[in-house]
Amino acid sequence: MNTGSNKHGEAAVAADRTGTDETVDERERALGSRAPQFIKARRALHLSWQVGVFIVGLAVVVAGIIMLPLPGPGWVVIFGGMAIWATEFVWAQLVLRWTKRKVTEAAQRALDPKVRRRNIILTSIGLVVVAVLAGIYLYKFGLVMPWKIKDQ
Repeated sequence: MNTGSNKHGEAAVAADRTGTDETVDERERALGSRAPQFIKARRALHLSWQVGVFIVGLAVVVAGIIMLPLPGPGWVVIFGGMAIWATEFVWAQLVLRWTKRKVTEAAQRALDPKVRRRNIILTSIGLVVVAVLAGIYLYKFGLVMPWKIKDQ
């Protein structure tokens, strides 16, 4: 079968070009390993490369999971670990593509004027409710704290 490639074992990726020299879009990029060619050429070396990438990605993801309840950028670190995995594994590339698509859709929805207006109204109502509750508390109990701590 002719894949359109001059190199042995390399599959050509068909891209729909419109006559411009734009960078390759994320959807057009081929899935699979991005290891250097000399590593892909040797099965044992490629397998050890994949194991190393998996272990490093796993360490980063575990660090991100630990950061979720602790102070730190937990989700950013988790997605960083997924990006490390995506350099070698197709499943991680697909998960990252799906995540990017969902984040982009959510950002577009958040920029919708109707949604922004609704969020501003709900935030304003929430702030008014909190201010009224704080006012009722201060009227009823004053500025005294509810616990009794004696000077020591």
